[in-house]
Amino acid sequence: MSKKEIRSDMPWWKKLLTGVKELCRKFIVSLKRRPQMIPLAAFVVAFLFYALNLMHVSDTTAKIQGAGMGLAGFTTMLLSMLSFMCFLNAFPYRKKVNVPMLVLMVVMVGLIIFADVYYRQMILAAITRADNPIVIAKDTEYIAYAYNNLSTHIWMLAISLGLTALLPVYSKLLRKIKTSVDVGDNGKMEAIDISAEA
Repeated sequence: MSKKEIRSDMPWWKKLLTGVKELCRKFIVSLKRRPQMIPLAAFVVAFLFYALNLMHVSDTTAKIQGAGMGLAGFTTMLLSMLSFMCFLNAFPYRKKVNVPMLVLMVVMVGLIIFADVYYRQMILAAITRADNPIVIAKDTEYIAYAYNNLSTHIWMLAISLGLTALLPVYSKLLRKIKTSVDVGDNGKMEAIDISAEA
């Protein structure tokens, strides 16, 4: 049994603290085994951020109706889902990195960033054009939200790519974290004399 075993005579706050420490230890152990979950989580957060703000993008597309805006939004959603599949196939469990899948995933994320940048340029062109520009007012403030959300989405994807590129670095650092559990009397067992039983 562990020296940090939760005993029934412990105060409730010590039990809670011990339980939290054990959860943190198990979490770090799982990260040491699968450090690729860190960039994957970053990509998931970026996708959820875009998906939850998709209403602003859709309303902006309907209002401006610029060339290729609908295709840019569709490309972002489609390639986001496909890039997840490529990422999972690029880092199979307990196997070497699948380089072609990793390259394909990076290309897809690059296309997503390009689609976001193109969409933002179409918004800028619509609100700054000389002939009948789109005015951002109270009833069209969703255009500003879409523009700002796309900027945030681009930064999120860039950070996710950075975490993917730095994966070999922090996976080595994670391995150095001590997560083994100390067991009572570990390594202190005396030798048993069985010569008398022979």
